[in-house]
Parts: sequence; structure tokens; C-alpha cells
Amino acid sequence: MSEQIKAVEKFAEQYEQIRTEIAKEMIGQADVVEHLLLAVIAGGNVLLEGVPGLGKTHLVRVLGKVLDLPFSRIQFTPDLMPADITGTNILVRTEEGNVFRFQEGPLFSSIVLADEINRATPKTQAALLEAMQEHSVTVAGETRRLPEPYFVLATQNPVEQEGTYPLPEAQLDRFLFKVLVPFPTLEELGAIVDLTVKDGGSEAKKVIGAEELLSMRAAARSVPIAASVQEYALRLVLATHPETADAPETAKKYLRFGASPRAAQALLSAARVRALAKGRFNVAYEDIRFAAPACLRHRAALNFEAVTAGKDMESVLTDILAAISEKNS
Repeated sequence: MSEQIKAVEKFAEQYEQIRTEIAKEMIGQADVVEHLLLAVIAGGNVLLEGVPGLGKTHLVRVLGKVLDLPFSRIQFTPDLMPADITGTNILVRTEEGNVFRFQEGPLFSSIVLADEINRATPKTQAALLEAMQEHSVTVAGETRRLPEPYFVLATQNPVEQEGTYPLPEAQLDRFLFKVLVPFPTLEELGAIVDLTVKDGGSEAKKVIGAEELLSMRAAARSVPIAASVQEYALRLVLATHPETADAPETAKKYLRFGASPRAAQALLSAARVRALAKGRFNVAYEDIRFAAPACLRHRAALNFEAVTAGKDMESVLTDILAAISEKNS
């Protein structure tokens, strides 16, 4: 039991060190940082949504520095082709003659920032889908594995939709979290300005490497979940399905379809990581409630009635969380 306690304490200490180092270069956005860390340790991809200038790209760069992992950034544009991100075979002249050699694309990195992902065509998005789900890319009929740990952190602008290609539901489902990046408060905005226009501020340093991150991931997978807590998570996912008999009235009225089984897997994976981060070796109801909005908001869809009534996904999810009790009566 003492070894288990030490393992939990070590995990919580490393988690807090990572947060502290990121905070040196990232003003505010504590909730965004926590969701990002939960997803990365759980081994999932993250979709960051927010207007330009909120530090989404900088946050991902700092994360790569703190975790000491290879980082690559892809600026998605309508003319970006699949080979531009996966890599391609190029003709190389050698002493033996001309041979084809594979030139790796930017997907061959541990942290891949897909900037403005919804500006790429469906064909290029499909090439990214294999990397997100299978951690591999297939070029010229040959499948190549990507380095581990591996995760895609994508950004999209919710305001500017001209010239964009909305992500299909199948690709959205591959993101463990969809995290909304809010505008900073007055105090945070002042601190950001001071940090950028004045000399000063600390630079984030490496905390852990790839092997340590994989060890944290393995530790999180071993966290037990009580049957009642797991059932609560599953009932939350089912509550997003308007066709089920036990769905809350809000879901029946405003949702077109609900979250997939992958949402339940994501919810439980993230809750395990949060439990260890809080110094507990068991998942609590609060861990499920914390992770639920980020797990569900991109996996369910509003219907026409919700749009005409001015309802958004956040208010619908808030109503669902309030309607589903922890105890199944």
C-alpha cells in the first residue's frame, strides 16, 4: 500500500510541476491547461477552439518544451495536399543508381500542432485521421508507425468560417477533448501585455521526457473505477441521445444525435488521470463531471429547434449534467 501511495504522490508532483512550468509562459487559461494535460497524459488528441491571438499555438509550443518532445506545426490551408503532411517518396541519385527514398512529413513528430485544421480539404483531413487514430501513416501502400507518445493538437477559429471545411463527425470523434479557449480577463490581459512589452518573466523548463510521460499514462490506466461511478459516466453519455427513453427533456428537445461509445472511453480515461493529479487512487464523481463537457460538446449535435431557440451546446450540456443524478434511482 505504501508503494501505491508513493506512486500517487509522484504522479501528482510531476503533474503539478508541469502545470507550474507552463504557467511561467502562459498567463491565465488554467482550465484550458488542465484539460490539455489530462488529454495528453491519457493519450488523446485535443481540438482547441478560440479566436486568433489567445495563445493557442504558444501553449502547444510551451507544452512541447516542458515535456521535451519533438514538436511540429502544420498551417492548414485549402491547397495543402496529403503528401505535404504525411511525406512522400523522392528520387535520390546514389552510386548504385537512382532510388526512391521516403522523406518524412511533419506528422512524424510526437506533438503535432494542426493550426486552423478546418481550412484543409477533406482529402487532407482524411490523411490526418489515420495518424490521429492509428498512430501511423500509409504512403504508396506502405504503412509507417509514428513515434510514441503521439498526439495531435488542432486549433480552429469559431468566428471566421469563409473558406473552411467543417470537420466530419468521424474526425471530431477522434478528439478526446474539444476545449474552448476563452478571452482573458482584465487582470490577465494586463499581465499578458506586461509580459510581452517588458523584459522579464521566466522561461519554462523541461520537467519530464517521453519515457516518464508513458509511465504516467500507464499509471493512470491502472486507477480503479467503482461500478457506480462508471455507471454514472455511461448514463451521462446515454443522456445525450434524444431517442432513449431515459434521456432528459432538454436532450429530447434540442439534440439531433448523441455522443458515441468513444465518448465513454474518453470520459473514463480523462477521469483516471484527474484522480491521480488530485492525489487519489480512485475516480470520483467530480472527476467525471469535470471532464464531461469537453468530452461531449463535439460528439453531440444540436437540432434546428435549438438553433431557432438560441440554445447552444454548453447550456444543453449544463442542463443534462443537472438532470442526471450521481445515484441511479
